[in-house]
Amino acid sequence: MDLKLKNKKVLVLASSKGIGREIANKYAEEGASVIITGRTKEILKKTADEISTQTGSEVIPFVTDVSKKEDINRLFTFVKEHFGVLDVLVSNAGGPPIIDFETSDEADWYDAFELTLMSSVRAIKEAIPLMKKNGQGRIVYVASTSIKEPISELLLSNIFRSGVQALCKSLAEDYAKDQILINIVGPGRINTDRLKNIDKRNAERHQVPLEDWQNRVQETIPIGRYGTPEEFAEAAVFLGSYRNTYITGQTLLIDGGAVKAY
Repeated sequence: MDLKLKNKKVLVLASSKGIGREIANKYAEEGASVIITGRTKEILKKTADEISTQTGSEVIPFVTDVSKKEDINRLFTFVKEHFGVLDVLVSNAGGPPIIDFETSDEADWYDAFELTLMSSVRAIKEAIPLMKKNGQGRIVYVASTSIKEPISELLLSNIFRSGVQALCKSLAEDYAKDQILINIVGPGRINTDRLKNIDKRNAERHQVPLEDWQNRVQETIPIGRYGTPEEFAEAAVFLGSYRNTYITGQTLLIDGGAVKAY
């Protein structure tokens, strides 16, 4: 299926590895020009070179800490200079750390606020004028299934990702008239470094071997296994493509046999 992304201008935040990388790779496969971001210059450049070599598309690395307002400002100055317009924004950020509520301090909460909520607020606020100038746009927010059913160990993620979901659903109605479609995609058990770390923590807490814990979790997934970042990217990129012409303000949760939209 042609996703009508050839020569489109795409920005994928937090895309040097994991889900973000696979989303960027999928856009590049479809012929889009893609700016990818990450905090580590060497890893980011390596990712950009690999995706560009594999796909033949323009992939530009731009070092960015999405939790910092000044970095978002620098990034969008570059987007304006290099692209002029923006067809697609994928708002993504690494998950905030696991905390214990009673021992957490306010710095934990403020850091998660900047990383998870304000990174999206700032990026979307910068992107929308460029999309209005272009006469159309697509925004995809990468969330988590925890926005539907909170995960006890991911307290910070539960709270602030739910805030971004509310933001996106509100803005989707406001900007539909401008042909800017905004949707949320939430991964369930997708096999990323973050999931591996969570599994390791849980295995240690329950005093079982890591493999046993992972098998136990996968037995609860209808399809019987963890998803891959590549599988998740297929759904995310469809919603953030120009083949999608009518879906906006929706949340799609992808968790291996219990795909839910609401």
